[in-house]
Amino acid sequence: MDLNLIQKICIWSLPILFALTLHEAAHAYVAKRFGDSTAALAGRVSLNPIRHIDPLGTLLIPLVCMLSGASFLFGWARPTPVDARNLRNPQRDLFWVFAAGPASHLVMAIGWALVWKLAIVLPNFSLQVPMMLMGQAGIGFNLMLLVLNLVPLPPMDGGRMLLLVLPPAKADQLQRAEPYLNGLLILLLITGVLAKVLLPIVGVLYQLLYTLIL
Repeated sequence: MDLNLIQKICIWSLPILFALTLHEAAHAYVAKRFGDSTAALAGRVSLNPIRHIDPLGTLLIPLVCMLSGASFLFGWARPTPVDARNLRNPQRDLFWVFAAGPASHLVMAIGWALVWKLAIVLPNFSLQVPMMLMGQAGIGFNLMLLVLNLVPLPPMDGGRMLLLVLPPAKADQLQRAEPYLNGLLILLLITGVLAKVLLPIVGVLYQLLYTLIL
């Protein structure tokens, strides 16, 4: 079904806001559980999007992706502050704090799949089609962010997790390369190379989720 821009914004707004908000809220929640209340005191253990929105990453970038017809829609919210000194076991606990972000996208992808399923099984009603489209959007966007965040390069969560399990010398080398890796990731996103690598993985996960739930 072809959608105009207004329809796309209406369909995608909730999935994007939930995905980016819950990602940061998950980091904040897990950090608090392991002893660091820095983010909690800043009000970041919250489902209120206003507490997490980054005007560029949460609003402008996803809109530009939709306007340009990009095959890989992405975005981000304000980073969650974490003070590792407050964690009970910084090496172990930081790993789970970083893992909470990608895990939130898996949970949300499953949740949106259930929304899609509900729209299919309910009798015809006026919001059935928008509900189905929103479910599909939620699945796709969250699976994209899940795979993107697991890229094993900083500053992605997967890269942060990798730094915590590498031998100190290797971790130090990778961390020193982070400024260059930031530029590399942006370049790969802009040129579409990263999409070509990651979209097949997203497709496999999408098909698996479809098989299990739908």
